[in-house]
Amino acid sequence: MLGFPLQSTSFFVSDLLSWENLIVLAKSLFVLGLGLIIAKLFTEAIGSAIKRRSSPQQNMVVRRISYYTLAALAAASALTELGIDLSVLLGAAGLFTVALGFASRTSASNLISGLFLIGEQSFVVSDIIICDGHTGEVISIDLLSVKLKTFDNRYVRVPNEKLLSSSIVNLSRFPIRRADLHLRVDYDENLEEIKDVLISLSNRNPVCLAEPEPLFLIKGFGEYGVDIQFSIWTTQTNYITARNQIQAEITKAFADGTIPLPKLHKLVVSDPLENDA
Repeated sequence: MLGFPLQSTSFFVSDLLSWENLIVLAKSLFVLGLGLIIAKLFTEAIGSAIKRRSSPQQNMVVRRISYYTLAALAAASALTELGIDLSVLLGAAGLFTVALGFASRTSASNLISGLFLIGEQSFVVSDIIICDGHTGEVISIDLLSVKLKTFDNRYVRVPNEKLLSSSIVNLSRFPIRRADLHLRVDYDENLEEIKDVLISLSNRNPVCLAEPEPLFLIKGFGEYGVDIQFSIWTTQTNYITARNQIQAEITKAFADGTIPLPKLHKLVVSDPLENDA
């Protein structure tokens, strides 16, 4: 039977639990605990100091880096108190880091990409963006990925590396948006009268903005009629309301004869940059 002699084991335990070793252990735990408390207080102070000059996401990154750095220093000091040679640990950590780097190159790439995204601020939490074929609200910008909540209440995780290397459309960056309505009418229709009717509808609608002015544009000549684009401007919060209301008002104008209905071939509203209906 393998094992240590009972007498040797008792001697080892009693030597380990000697007053000198217990005092050293207590000092080490005290240094570690004090270091973690200082790290926590310092992190809170740093976060409060830069709160007004940084976004919530940047504030979070700075706080995490500060806390983990100070916590690592506290742990190193505690190990030094125990008499552990840190050079051996550093050497082992270096080998472990190299092995981990080869095993997690994708994670490292996502981490670096996340830092670029946070620094660039192409979008922030609560923005509506289109990326990788998904449209949704940004609910989190983490170091490895961005989380989205789509309009049909799905959770989407997009790796930072993919975001950094692809196009992103931010629908919330500016306070106002334009809604484009595409119409097709007969060639013998009076375009000036149609323009006046559409602009009058826009001017009477309380959620449509007077500035910038509505846009009436002849897009081209199709097989079945003239293609027209009528665009209105509204605020971000009223975008869906304005788009739906102006469609309903144009439909009513066709129905009551303000614009001759029999000559209308097609009326659709499209916005190629979104899928948020």
